[in-house]
Formats: sequence, C-alpha cells, structure tokens
Amino acid sequence: MNFSPSTIAALVIAASFAAGLNVYATVLTLGVLARLHWAVLPGGLEMLGDWWVIGASAALFAAEFIADKIPGLDLVWNALHTFVRIPIAALLAYGATTHLSPAMQLLAVAVGSGIALAAHGSKTAVRAAVTPSPEPVSNIALSTTEDVAAVGLSWLVTVHPWASASIALGAVVVAIFAVRWVVRAFRRMFGRSSDVQTIATQTKSA
Repeated sequence: MNFSPSTIAALVIAASFAAGLNVYATVLTLGVLARLHWAVLPGGLEMLGDWWVIGASAALFAAEFIADKIPGLDLVWNALHTFVRIPIAALLAYGATTHLSPAMQLLAVAVGSGIALAAHGSKTAVRAAVTPSPEPVSNIALSTTEDVAAVGLSWLVTVHPWASASIALGAVVVAIFAVRWVVRAFRRMFGRSSDVQTIATQTKSA
C-alpha cells in the first residue's frame, strides 16, 4: 500500500467504521493480513501483526461472536463496548498517522473517533429496537452482518483503500439516519404509552 496522505485518510475512515462495528474483528483481520505479509500497514500499526495481539483479538472476537448474538446480553455488551470501540478506533487512527504532523494526527483521531461513534451508535440503537422481538433470528442476522462488514472493510482497505472508505462514508450516512429513525420510533412508542396511561387514569377518576 502506498502511504500517501489520501491513502492514510482512507485507511482511517474504513478502519474506524469497522472498529465501531466490531473492533476485535478489525484488529484481528489487519493483524493476520500483516502477519501473513498479505498487506503492509503503516509503521504505527505494525504491532497488530504480533502474535500476542492476534491471539488476544481472536479470543475477544470469539467472545463477542457469541455474546453479540444473544438477545439482552448483546445490549449490555454493546453498552460496555462504548468504552472500547471508540478509544481503540482513535488509537488506530493515531497509529496510522505517526509519520504525519501532530495537527494531522489530532484531526485523524477526531475523525476516527467520530466515525467509530456513528457506527457503534447505530449498531446499538438498531439492536435496542430489535432485541425486544421474541425470536433470536434478527439478532443473529444483524450480528453476523456486522461481523462480515467489519472483516470485509478491514480487508478491502488494504487492497482498495478508497473503495473501502467510500463504502464506510456511505454507511455513516445510513447510520445517522438509522439512529434518528430508532429515536423517533421510541418517542412515538413512549408517547402512545403515556397517552394510554393518561386515558386509563382519567377513566378510573370518572
């Protein structure tokens, strides 16, 4: 990979979105690709190819693969990972830009964090809307799609950086609309619930 500023920007965008979906799958994919010499990472990310990083991320990916597909548990897991996915996405952005100026590094960290937040936020919001469903198929399908997307974006950015970044940017737009839709749906639901409770109270008073 040619590490020009534009290529690094594409890497930050795609890897940050992938990390927001599944940070362990992202780190594992990049690490394995680097270890097998199928991809070259920027100097600040070379440690991802170390065996201990690959082993730890593989174990955590296995744990997330299971936990993220169990209704209820997935909400707790995703809530806790607000404090994991976004900071690690920021670290990935920082590591990818070690050869750039401090100002550019700071910008990369801010952009990476924001993109990871959008991906993580939409994932958590959609999961909150789907989890109350009594069947587990929706959770499993969503989680599997997110896993595949994280691995796919992480691989694609090493061979077609801007194609991967374009997909990630498009997904960010979809993620923002998804969060807005979920928030509005919950507001309507709670609004109807409040109206029903008010009517019931008035009926009892009468």
